[in-house]
Amino acid sequence: MLESLLALGGLVLLRDSVEWEGRSLLKALIKKSALCGEQVHILGCEVSEEEFREGFDSNINSRLVYHDLFRDPLNWSKTGETLPGGPLEALRALCRRTDPGPVTIALDSLSWLLLHLPCTTLCQTLHTLSHQDSCHGDSSPGEQVRVLGLLHEELHGPGPLGVLSSLAQTEVTLSGAMGQASAHILYRRPQQRPTHQMDPTTHLTFNLRLSKKEREAKDSLTLPFQFSSEKQQALLCPGLGQATSHIFYEPDAYDDLDQEDPDDDLDV
Repeated sequence: MLESLLALGGLVLLRDSVEWEGRSLLKALIKKSALCGEQVHILGCEVSEEEFREGFDSNINSRLVYHDLFRDPLNWSKTGETLPGGPLEALRALCRRTDPGPVTIALDSLSWLLLHLPCTTLCQTLHTLSHQDSCHGDSSPGEQVRVLGLLHEELHGPGPLGVLSSLAQTEVTLSGAMGQASAHILYRRPQQRPTHQMDPTTHLTFNLRLSKKEREAKDSLTLPFQFSSEKQQALLCPGLGQATSHIFYEPDAYDDLDQEDPDDDLDV
């Protein structure tokens, strides 16, 4: 399962709950990425660095770059040990990385970041962070950026959950029954990169524009449904040799031709 979750780049959203925690899965994915030789950056917000590194051997720990936001996230102690600019600047610094090769960025957790940053700002930064490979042109799959985001879904409403879900390339929802944990995995098809298209009118077999002569001919044309003054004159004053029509009526025996009451037969 770990290989399939790491097969694609982009945002991998790990949705856990109070009953079914997801940090263990996050750490398993981090270990797998490190063993594959990838660079691994961890933005730690909820637990100390010492606690997070527990369970990893020295070989794995040496490959992890830990950015500590847990100890003093707002730099109140003024010791200079915290990340300058807080959590947002820490995320933006990861966006500006220039190191070659594939990289995995683990966010522990997205819930903490949502509680300290505006949702729109966080989502825009996540989009930039998880699409760094597409911003550098034709990058190879070996240079992809993967973002692992742990999300405690019980802490958030449907709005933030829906937005983050739409950003995720892979979504894992942890649940279980009868004490047995399970994971529901949703893969989204990668969106194609936008390409610069030619003018759609370039290869048409007909002309969409009129020349000067064609426009003059169009303007001088009288359409059949237009009642022009020429038509009105022709109807009122037929010319010589022009065919005219007449209506002849021959009354029958039952017609009542009373000129004083022409509607007498209608009984009105």
